Amino acid sequence: MATWIVLGVVAVLLAAGWAYHTANRLDRLNVRVDLARQSLYASLDRRAVVVRAIAAEQASSDESANRELVALADRAERSGPEAREDAENAVSAALARTSAHGRSHALVIELADAETRVMMARRFYNDAVRDTRALAERRLVRWLRLGGRASPPSYFEIIERVTPGRGE
Repeated sequence: MATWIVLGVVAVLLAAGWAYHTANRLDRLNVRVDLARQSLYASLDRRAVVVRAIAAEQASSDESANRELVALADRAERSGPEAREDAENAVSAALARTSAHGRSHALVIELADAETRVMMARRFYNDAVRDTRALAERRLVRWLRLGGRASPPSYFEIIERVTPGRGE
């Protein structure tokens, strides 16, 4: 009889230890998602600054297109998380409609660097989201509500690079 009690206590302690470890891991993954989101937004903000610089440099050409670029970059920076993807896709599409031939070499390099950083930050963010969702969607984790009541993070999908003439 005493053996069964000891085994029961050990089983409860093991289950509690697993739950604690899993909840702690889920918390760390959520922190990783938050940090990756901050990095992604910083990269997107940097790209918006480069887009404004391109519009300012091409001020003598199509003025309405330059105003559109600036307005879209402003909208993208001010958008909330739920509207940011669409705003960034609009910036990418508008940027693809502009001619790269009139840009200075420094801005071409700066834009390529900013787009590469956006691409990498988006991939890091989506990797963190994938890992978090994989753990949070496990049956026992959901049943025990180890992730609290928060909804799982969502992926960030944007057009990385749009080549003119290939559609949007």
